[in-house]
Order: sequence, then C-alpha cells, then structure tokens
Amino acid sequence: MGGPAGPPLLRATGGVPVGTPAPDFELPDTQGTPVRLKALRGSPVAVVFFPFAFSRTCSSELCELRDNLGDFAERGVRLLGISTDAMFAQRAWAEQEGFGFDLLSDFWPHGAVARAYGVLDEANGHALRGSFLVDANGLVRWSIVNPRGQARALSSYRAALAGLDRPGSGLL
Repeated sequence: MGGPAGPPLLRATGGVPVGTPAPDFELPDTQGTPVRLKALRGSPVAVVFFPFAFSRTCSSELCELRDNLGDFAERGVRLLGISTDAMFAQRAWAEQEGFGFDLLSDFWPHGAVARAYGVLDEANGHALRGSFLVDANGLVRWSIVNPRGQARALSSYRAALAGLDRPGSGLL
C-alpha cells in the first residue's frame, strides 16, 4: 500500500486517515507554553490522545510509555500526550508520575484538537484513546483508535516505530 509519492503506509484503524496531513494544532503544555505541531516538522512525532489524567487505564498506559521512552528517543520521535483536562490537572499528574514527555491541554476550545483528529467523544466531552505517528513531513503514517476502556498495547507502538527503520517508509 503506497501513498502519493509511493512509500509504504501502515494500516490505520480510525481517526485521521494514514497518508494524509496531520491536522496542525497549538496547545499549552503543563507550564502554559504553547506547543505547535507544525513547528516540530523535520522529526517524527507521536500524538497520543487519552481520556483523563489520574484515571487508572490512562495512568497505566502513559506510565508504560514513560518507562519505554527510550524506544521513541532512539528513533528521534517526540511524544506528545493530549487530553481535554485542564493544564493544571495535567501538571499535577505529570509531577506525580514523572513523565518525561509533554502533556498538552485540549481544554479550550474544549476538545477542538481531538475533534480534528476524529477522536473526541462528543457525548462525554473527552478524547478517546487514539494515537498517531506523524512523519517528519507532517503526514500521518500510523494510527490506532481503541474503544472505550481498552488500553493500547505497547507492541502496537513498537511495530509502528519499527517502520521508521524500513528504507522507503517515508517516516524519517
């Protein structure tokens, strides 16, 4: 399966279609500093949406990513966690858990970025568990969106990251 220029694309399971431009965004991190996706071009970025800070499943997932941050770093991938929680809740959670990556607040306008990525639960006002690997050129090269209550497997991230090593993958 190839994109417009021919590099292979990995299977998408929901959200923004693989091979299309990732929606740009600018959101505050836990200190209120704006982070803009477009400004990170030149390196791949993993955009990881999660429903709630301090919840059991989200804590388990993000702590597992924290504990395996080296897998992302060795491939030059910047990890961004995004939820509709307020920046202050995210800051307290990040301090408690010692995350080594940015948490971004999609609080206002409420869920606008999650909506742009197709992962906003409109009825409940929170992000679903959607992850997107964006290549250095800003194209989505892998995504997964899991149903409510189903954690994403670390093996899914590892498989997507392994695609970065394949010649012609278009991910670097």
